[in-house]
Amino acid sequence: MNSYLISSSKKSSGKTILSIGICSAIHSFKKVVAPFKKGPDYIDPLWLSKASSKNCYNLDFYNMTNSEIKNLYSRNILNADVSIVEGNKGLFDGISADGSDSNAALSKLLKLEVILILDCTGTTRGVAPLLNGYKAFDKALKYKGVILNNIESQRHEGKILTAIKEYTDLDVIGSINKNNNLNIFEQHLGLEPVFQKQNLNKIIKNITEIIKSSVNVKSLIPGRIKNKQNNGLVNLTFKKAYRDITLGIALDEAFGFYYPDDLEKIIGHGVKIKYFDTIKDKRLPKVDAIFIGGGFPEIVAAKLAKNSSMKKSIYNFIESNKPAYVECGGLMYLCESIKTNSKLFKMVGAIKGKINMNKKPIGRGYVKINTSGDHPWHKKGNSLFAHEFHYSDIKLKENLYKFGYNVQRGYGINGKKDGLVYKNLLATYTHMRDTKKCRWIDSFLKFIRKSKLL
Repeated sequence: MNSYLISSSKKSSGKTILSIGICSAIHSFKKVVAPFKKGPDYIDPLWLSKASSKNCYNLDFYNMTNSEIKNLYSRNILNADVSIVEGNKGLFDGISADGSDSNAALSKLLKLEVILILDCTGTTRGVAPLLNGYKAFDKALKYKGVILNNIESQRHEGKILTAIKEYTDLDVIGSINKNNNLNIFEQHLGLEPVFQKQNLNKIIKNITEIIKSSVNVKSLIPGRIKNKQNNGLVNLTFKKAYRDITLGIALDEAFGFYYPDDLEKIIGHGVKIKYFDTIKDKRLPKVDAIFIGGGFPEIVAAKLAKNSSMKKSIYNFIESNKPAYVECGGLMYLCESIKTNSKLFKMVGAIKGKINMNKKPIGRGYVKINTSGDHPWHKKGNSLFAHEFHYSDIKLKENLYKFGYNVQRGYGINGKKDGLVYKNLLATYTHMRDTKKCRWIDSFLKFIRKSKLL
C-alpha cells in the first residue's frame, strides 16, 4: 500500500482542495483510498469522506497517544490501496517547540511519504532553496514529490521547474494553474460542512477534474497490491454491555459534527442508534437519551425555529429528566434564542440563555478541562483534553446553573466554566473525543442506564 502525507510550507496553500481531488481521483480509478486528517477538525474530514466514499479519521497528538494514532491508522488501512493524510498548517508546524506533534512527526510515526504543496505566488527560482532547506531540516523524512500550486503562466511554470531540476533532487508530480474556482472552493470548504451543501457532488466532481488534469495521480497508486497484514495492531473489542440502550442522535442540516470512531465505539457497545432530523421530523423517536453534536445551527436558524413540534418534544424530554448530552451547536439550539445578522430566532428554550453570533471566534483551539463535583456522569477531578471552535457566546440568567467543568485551557461558556448542568442535561462548548486523554462514552452510557432504572 502507498501512504502519503499531504502537507505544505504554510497554511492556506491548497492542501484541502488537493486532498479532496486526489482522494476522489483515486476512488474513480476503482481503488480503495483510506482518508485521514491531522488535528481536531470536523469539516475537512466530512469532505474527504465524501470524496473517497470511506470514513475519514482524525489523527491528533493532543488528545491521542502515539499508540492510539498508530492503531487507529492501522485498523483503517487494512483494505486500502492508498492512504491519504491531510496535514494541518505547515510541514514542521505544531504546538510543541521540538516538533514532536508536527506534521513531520506524524509522517515519521506512520511511515508516510510527504507530498509537499508549494504556493508559487510571487516566486520562481526561490523555491529551490526552500525545498533544499526542508530536506536538510529533517533528513529522516521521505518525499514523494512536489505539487506546484497557483502557477500564473507557462513561463512562470518553466522557471520554477528549471530551478527545481537544477538545484534539487525532488520530483514534480503536479502543477496547478491559478484558478479562481479552486480559490473560491478553498475559501468556502473550510466554512461549509457537507451536510449543508446541496451541490456537493458537483463541487467534488469539478475539483477532481482539475486535479486529474494537473497532477499525476496514477503515480500515487501502487502497480501491484501486496497482501494486507495486521501489523500487530490492537483490535477493538466490546462486550456489547449496553444492548438495552437506545440513543437518539441529531443528524441533519444543522448538526453533523461527530467523530466516526466515537460512533463506532457506541455501536460496538451494543447501543442502538436512532438518528433524528431537527428540521424535518415532528418529534423525537422513542429513545432513552439524546446526543446533539456540533454544527452550524445559526445558518439554518429559521428552519429550526419553524419546527415548533420538534422543539417542544426536545424541551419535554429534558424536563422529564431524560439524559441529554449536547456539544456547541447543540448547546446553542437548546437555548432560548439565537441572534445572527441582527435577526432573532426562537430555539428550544430548555436552557435559559440567549445566543449571540460574533464576527470573530470566542473560543478556538485545544482545551483542557477538569471535571467538577457537579458533573452528572464523570467523577470529580478528571482532566480531559479536547477542543472548541465557536463564534457564539451565551448570556445566561445568573446563578441558575451549575457547571461540570473547570476550564484550565480554552474558553468554554464564560472563560472559567463549561459543561452547563440542568437536570440530566450536560451542555458544553467543548467537543469530546473518546481517547485515553478524554474518556466519555462509557461514563455517559452508564449514566443512561442508571437513569433508566430510576
